[in-house]
Amino acid sequence: MIDSGTPILRIQNLNKGDKWYYSDLELNPDKYCDKGDLLYAWSATFGPYIWWGKKCIYHYHIWKVVTSDIIDKKFAFYLLQEITEEIKKAAHGVAMPHMTKSGMESWSVPLPPLNEQRRIVEKIEALTARSRKARAALDEIPALLDQFRQSVLAAAFRGDLTTDWRAQNPDAEPAEALLERIRAEREEKATSTRDKSRLYKDWEDLETPSSFKVLDTWLKCSVGHIGNVCNGSTPSRKEDNYWGGSIPWVSSGEVQNNIIFSTREKITEAGFKNSSGRILPVETVLIAMIGEGKTRGQTAILRIQATINQNIAAVVLDHGLLSSQYLWHWFRYKYSETRRVGSGSGPQALNCQRVREMPFILPPLAEQKVIVERIDSLLGLTKNLEAQRQTTEEDLDHLDQSILAKAFRGELVPQDPNDEPAAVLLDRIRAEREQLGGGKKRGKAKA
Repeated sequence: MIDSGTPILRIQNLNKGDKWYYSDLELNPDKYCDKGDLLYAWSATFGPYIWWGKKCIYHYHIWKVVTSDIIDKKFAFYLLQEITEEIKKAAHGVAMPHMTKSGMESWSVPLPPLNEQRRIVEKIEALTARSRKARAALDEIPALLDQFRQSVLAAAFRGDLTTDWRAQNPDAEPAEALLERIRAEREEKATSTRDKSRLYKDWEDLETPSSFKVLDTWLKCSVGHIGNVCNGSTPSRKEDNYWGGSIPWVSSGEVQNNIIFSTREKITEAGFKNSSGRILPVETVLIAMIGEGKTRGQTAILRIQATINQNIAAVVLDHGLLSSQYLWHWFRYKYSETRRVGSGSGPQALNCQRVREMPFILPPLAEQKVIVERIDSLLGLTKNLEAQRQTTEEDLDHLDQSILAKAFRGELVPQDPNDEPAAVLLDRIRAEREQLGGGKKRGKAKA
């Protein structure tokens, strides 16, 4: 496997993987596949494929299925799909099912007349074209739901969802007064020198809170104004006595725009004492500062007391004057912007100071709760739609499988008495094989 030469087709490439290896070897012609060849991946992600790419060397986890001219290639493709479904059912619960060459060659299959094979293919393709069209429509739903979620959050943080509430509650405590109460409560609860210095520094260094230009009763401030921002620590993995205890420990991979009721791992008292973390209270809001894929910038709410790793920022709201779910929704709304805030030449990362500096829109406390209720009500609709989409996809899978099952039970198309019988086909196959094999006779096939 080198960087240039003849492409080597692996199972990953059959499944649209774009990482290719090449070879400079010159092999026998049967070691190559070309456009239109019928292939079968027989290990892990397995099943039949029609290859539409250029000439390749095919990997040993792939078979090339060479059909006789009296067997329709597309019929063979769909027949192999049906066999694959049977293999998967038989291998239920096995991590990596596979098929042996001898097992495939000895598999008992129905063989209709050639003309009927073609009619079966035509009918299968007509029916599955409908399901493909339905799948294409279903594939668009996740993006549409994401757009809807963002439009709901945007409306919420513009104040559109609570226009009627503000008209009915003109005397609600304005955000400016609320922020002063938050500051006083935080100052009173700041028992450590570190927390007190952090609080004073936030008010000195962060952007000065200002009236939100759209709504008189709302305030624009920073995350550092409304909560204490800190990160956690990971006890040494080399010390077995630090792990497997009773203290919940959150990794950044568990922060997935979710609510955390339990953690994958727990640490011991010794592990906690030998780390720089702290036990965070219930309703603390977390945001992942680093992580693979889409992890960075995702958020969560703690519904348990827990400690966290160093790649998570925690916003502690122990003053009770801010809705944790409101902040959680705010971080979800600002997800794309948050990911652009990261620094560094490698994978972009946040840090606690950048989280403190993030802008935040503060409405009155009573209005926060109404906003959360209305967001949750609207976003609940997307959960129902997503569940319906998944159910419909499963129904389409069952439909496609039932089409194949009917096809190979002889129930999909009518039979034509004028078709050449399958027994004659089998005799011709046997004769061809004997001719290719130098006259050596094979066992009699069964019609």
